[in-house]
Amino acid sequence: MLAPDVQTWMASDGVRLAYRVVGSGRPLLLFHGYVSTATTNWIRYGHAALLASRGFEVVMPDLRAHGDSDRPHEPSAYPPDVLTSDALELVSYLGLTDYDVGGYSLGARTVVRMMVRGAAPSRAVVCGIGLDDVVSAAARTSYYRHVLTHLGTFERGSGEWQVEAFLRTVSGDPEALLLLLDSWVDTPLASVRAVTVPTAVVIGTEDDREARELADALPTSTYTEIPGTHMGAVTKPELGRTIADALR
Repeated sequence: MLAPDVQTWMASDGVRLAYRVVGSGRPLLLFHGYVSTATTNWIRYGHAALLASRGFEVVMPDLRAHGDSDRPHEPSAYPPDVLTSDALELVSYLGLTDYDVGGYSLGARTVVRMMVRGAAPSRAVVCGIGLDDVVSAAARTSYYRHVLTHLGTFERGSGEWQVEAFLRTVSGDPEALLLLLDSWVDTPLASVRAVTVPTAVVIGTEDDREARELADALPTSTYTEIPGTHMGAVTKPELGRTIADALR
């Protein structure tokens, strides 16, 4: 499937943000992972096309500092929880009142943060995250800080080398991505437990994140495993099918 045309809108701080739309029907916002893009996460492996065939209008933003969105190099462009603020503003910009939402990794944490801050989608799907990714988000930045500040030094085949290789394939901006890490915020466990939106938690069988603990913390949740590692599960057709099934 060819990537649809890029559409843009302006966040309240003047940063230009991009998104793509596939299909028509029930609105579904899908947020990609850290370093990735909407095209890589959702279009390249057929997930968006499958969801469109199931009756969804799939709206796929490129997060701030990613893809076709602006990548500011000013620290002021990355206040605490800025990705959630962008997501909530996009819901308002699109005029959505009855919609579903999903995300992978950083995108999934953004979905949880949206609901904690008052978003009321009918259903949500969070993929590739565990409880620690949500309640201890700031501490999780250290790994990526290490990668982004030591590019070119990692042993071939190592996890860090793989992240760096992926960064190159998507033409990522290390400086902007490093600044974005400063915006990650922790979510109190009590706030996670207060989310009432029915939420499907999806995780790769070889992903070491504490996804079952996250599902246990969310009061109205389901838990599903699909094949793959954290990075590999994105490439599996089971990801799109599981999201579609969860949103039936």
